[in-house]
Amino acid sequence: MADQATDSGQQLQTVVIGAGQAGLSAAYQLARRGLVPERDFVVLDANDGPGGAWRHRWPSLTFDAAHGLHDLPGLPLGVPDPHEPSSAVVRRYYGAYEQQFELPVHRPVRVTSIDDDGALLRVRSDTGGEWLARTVISGTGTWDKPYWPHYPGQETFRGRQLHTRDFWSADEFRGQRVLVVGGGTSALQFLLQLDAAGAGTLWSTRRAPDFTATPFDKEWGVDVERRVNERTRAGLPTLSVVAATGLPLTETYQHGIEAGILVSRGKLERITEHGVEFADGSMENVDVILWATGFRPSLDHLVPLRLREPGGGILMAEDGVSVVKEPRLFLVGYGASASTVGATRAGRAAAVAATRRLAAEAQPQPVP
Repeated sequence: MADQATDSGQQLQTVVIGAGQAGLSAAYQLARRGLVPERDFVVLDANDGPGGAWRHRWPSLTFDAAHGLHDLPGLPLGVPDPHEPSSAVVRRYYGAYEQQFELPVHRPVRVTSIDDDGALLRVRSDTGGEWLARTVISGTGTWDKPYWPHYPGQETFRGRQLHTRDFWSADEFRGQRVLVVGGGTSALQFLLQLDAAGAGTLWSTRRAPDFTATPFDKEWGVDVERRVNERTRAGLPTLSVVAATGLPLTETYQHGIEAGILVSRGKLERITEHGVEFADGSMENVDVILWATGFRPSLDHLVPLRLREPGGGILMAEDGVSVVKEPRLFLVGYGASASTVGATRAGRAAAVAATRRLAAEAQPQPVP
């Protein structure tokens, strides 16, 4: 871990925000292109240790059940024990990566704002530290922005409500009736784990679950990225992962459907003191509501730059990482690069774009 105080106020070529997949990929590529760690660039990360958002995942999310992890450049992940918690696998992998390539990760440092400071961008943190940089690569992900939808009567519910990021173990819900709300893969995993742990389960989705037998191969991935990029290049907000990918109809999920566990009751109409009413008029008592309703991009630190378009998103350039309204800023882990494979590619693209900009600025300007 780097000493966060040494660079406070220092002028840098680049500040990388976030040490997840995209941030580490960007840092590696910056170093490969001649930028010297600590002198030319630093990485600021809000977590206490390596692993990014993965370090917060529940222990029962084993590596074989996770969405998969793409190799970081220069260091293959290898073949982890599929039954090991994904949080442990990724912590170890990211930690080894930081050490092997001597990447300057300053933590815990949470970036609170980025301001236009003339020729430079001023990066401020919750530690009181400030960094001035000619370019910034921001890879803050989504984990800090859980999305909680609102339904009539929600504040009257006397049971427990929690979000995906608060979930730790299905065992604590044994003997309770749990409603899982959300149409993504996390909801499916929760339902199966809760049922296996002895909880009674109900599932609510706004629309019919989008199961697909389409193979999640390279061609499929390219099509998903294309559709997501169409939105970011139009300045529209990003969609949920499942909206772009659908739900893989695996053998495990097929068995869950046949067993009646992965069968949605449909949309919620309202929430009562002791349960819920569905859109079809049926009512059920529940002890717990688990909101597996996803996350939104964590971009509050960018508010001072006033980047939002009328549609609510941030307008991105053709490369998928350059921000049109602020050419010194590059977003990774946003839009199509929110997946691990997309994040690795975005890290490289951002490093290439940032170093090209730095090189262009360093060229002598013609005398008028």
